[in-house]
Amino acid sequence: MDEGVDPTKMCQTLVNRVASSRQLQAISNPEIIGLFEDWFDELEAEVLESVQKGANTPQELAPQLSISLVGADFLLTKLKREHKITE
Repeated sequence: MDEGVDPTKMCQTLVNRVASSRQLQAISNPEIIGLFEDWFDELEAEVLESVQKGANTPQELAPQLSISLVGADFLLTKLKREHKITE
């Protein structure tokens, strides 16, 4: 049977999605979301300040804010897309 759906894989995918859904429910508390949004706003302010001081790349920004390169790249891209910083 080389064709068709692999039932084992399909079941594993379903289990993973249920687990993910439960995890999302656990963090959907409005207070937690509010805290996360506050933290993220503070982080964006730190990024803007660092950019004004010359940190224009993820490689420069990440060590200054103690975040990963991926996180720094995400924040820079987001702020550029929102026209809060220019290239």
